[in-house]
Amino acid sequence: QVQLVESGGGLVQPGGSLRLSCAASGSIFSINAMGWHRQAPGKQRELVALIASDRNTDYADSVKGRFTISRDNAKNTMYLQMNSLEPEDTAVYYCNAEVLSLLGSNWTRDDYWGQGTQVTVSS
Repeated sequence: QVQLVESGGGLVQPGGSLRLSCAASGSIFSINAMGWHRQAPGKQRELVALIASDRNTDYADSVKGRFTISRDNAKNTMYLQMNSLEPEDTAVYYCNAEVLSLLGSNWTRDDYWGQGTQVTVSS
């Protein structure tokens, strides 16, 4: 099994910054794509940013130029640096990872999700 744990959420004023972390642990051989998603009250979960194993990145238009996704493969950890935060960024942020595991002689590739961390942007 694999666990993803997010941290770094909180309350910040408009224009402020936060850095989210997502640490993966468990039966990990390698991690392919990782991503951050968010869900605001009454809205569907949406993709915020993706980062591939080769560190290629992609962002939602609403966060381009303000958010930066990165990863440390040695630590199985992903980050989301969020700058110039706006009230519209208020949501629960979830991390997601595609993990390759070797259990005994069986290879498995599964998607895992963290439990979410609340980000609130308000004055």
